[in-house]
Amino acid sequence: MVDIAFLLNGDAVRLADTSPTRTLLDWLREERGLTGTKEGCNEGDCGACTVMVTGSDGKSRALNACILFLPQLHGKSVRTVEGIAGPKGQLHPVQEAMVTHHGSQCGFCTPGFVVSMAVAHKSGASNFDDQLAGNLCRCTGYAPIIRAAEAAQGAPVPDWMEDTPPADLASPQPFAPQSSDELAAWYLENPDATLIAGATDVGLWVTKSLRNLDKVAFLNQCADLARISVTSKEIRIGAGVTMTDVETLMQDHHPAFAEMIRRYGSVQVRNAATIGGNIANGSPIGDGPPALIALGARLILRKGRDRREIALEDFFIEYGKQDRAAGEFVEAISIPRQADTLKVYKLSKRFDQDISAVCGAFNVIVEDDKITGARIAFGGMAGTPKRASHVEAALIGHAWSQATIESAMTHMREDFDPMTDMRASADYRMVAAENMLMRCFLEEQGQTVSVLQVQS
Repeated sequence: MVDIAFLLNGDAVRLADTSPTRTLLDWLREERGLTGTKEGCNEGDCGACTVMVTGSDGKSRALNACILFLPQLHGKSVRTVEGIAGPKGQLHPVQEAMVTHHGSQCGFCTPGFVVSMAVAHKSGASNFDDQLAGNLCRCTGYAPIIRAAEAAQGAPVPDWMEDTPPADLASPQPFAPQSSDELAAWYLENPDATLIAGATDVGLWVTKSLRNLDKVAFLNQCADLARISVTSKEIRIGAGVTMTDVETLMQDHHPAFAEMIRRYGSVQVRNAATIGGNIANGSPIGDGPPALIALGARLILRKGRDRREIALEDFFIEYGKQDRAAGEFVEAISIPRQADTLKVYKLSKRFDQDISAVCGAFNVIVEDDKITGARIAFGGMAGTPKRASHVEAALIGHAWSQATIESAMTHMREDFDPMTDMRASADYRMVAAENMLMRCFLEEQGQTVSVLQVQS
C-alpha cells in the first residue's frame, strides 16, 4: 500500500494506504462520484475515460484513466470533465462549441472528447484528426465534433485551466525510484517485481486479466530515463521517453518513423507508452522495433552497476523470450546517426489506433545506382521482430532496379514463415511483406504509394 498526493480539479488530494494498481477511473467513479469519466472498453482504446494530466513542467497530456494507476499521478495535477468547466459553472470554449455545433447525441463519449479537445486547445494543437483519433463515437459522427474543435481553436485558454502542481505534493515515494541508479539497486534486490512505465500494457494485466501485482515499481519519477541526447554519432533515447516525444524527435531525423508512430495507438496511449516498454515487453507486433532494427539500434541493458550493449535484433530470442537476465532492465536505446534513408510501412485493418498485421522497415543505401547497404526488418511476420537477412543479401551489391527488387522479393520466404490469425492469413502477410519492398523502390522513383494520396 502506498501514499499519494496530487491535485484533482484544482484541489489537493492526499491518499494513504492505497493499492498501487488501483486505476484512476475506478477511484474517480467509486470514491469521488465523478462519473463523467466513463468506462467503455477499459483497455485504453475508446477514450471515454480521457483525463487531463499536468506535470510540474506545466505541460498537459490527455491520458486514459482506465489504465492509469493512481501512483502515476503522484505530484501531478488531474482534471476530469467536471473540472473543464469553470469554478462558477462557466463553459470552456470547447464545451460551448460542442453545443453550438451539435457535437453530442447519446452523450456517452462526449466527456472524453471534451477533455481531449481541451488538452489540444491548451497546447495549441490543430491536427484534430490525430488529436481525437483515440476517442470513439458511434452515433454523432466526427464531422460536428471536428467543427467544434476548429471553432474553439482561437479562443483564449481559461485561467482555471492553468494548473501547475505545487512542489510539496511531489515528495519521493518508496515505490517510485527517483533515478536509474535507485532503480538498479532496488531491482537487483527485487528481481521478481513488475516495472511499470506507462502502464499501457501492464494496465490490461489488471483490468482484463485481473492479475494481482504484489511487487511493483513505477518508473515515471526516473528523470534520467526520460532524457534524449543527440550527438554527431548517435541518437540516444532513454527507456522512459514517451512515444509522443519519440515521434517529435524522429520528425527531424527519420520522418517515416515519425509518421508510423502517428498511427501507433492514440494520442492518449502515445502520451503514456514508453519506447523502453515497447521493446521490453517483447511483442512480435510491436511497431517500434522493426524501424529501430533497420536503423541499426543498440540496446543498453543494466543490472546493478553493470551495463551491457547488444544489437536490438539480438534481444528478441523467440516468442515470449528476450535476452534479459533477472534484475536487468532496459536503460536506453542508441541509434547511429546516418543520412535519412528509412522507410516504414504499417499495414492494419484500421488506419488509426490498430495493431499491425505487418509492419515493415527498410533502410536501403544506394550509391551510383548500386545498393551498397540494406537493413530490412518486419513485425508480425515471425514470433519476434526479425531482419530479412536473405532479402538483404539479395539486394546488396546489385543495381537499384525493379529487376533486382523482384528477384529479392522471392527470398522473403526464406526469411519468414508467418502465422495465420484474426488479423491476417499467412499468405496475405507474405504477399504484403513482398509488396512493401516493391513499394520502397517505387516510392524512390517518385510514384504515389500512400493510401492518403489520390492521383488520377
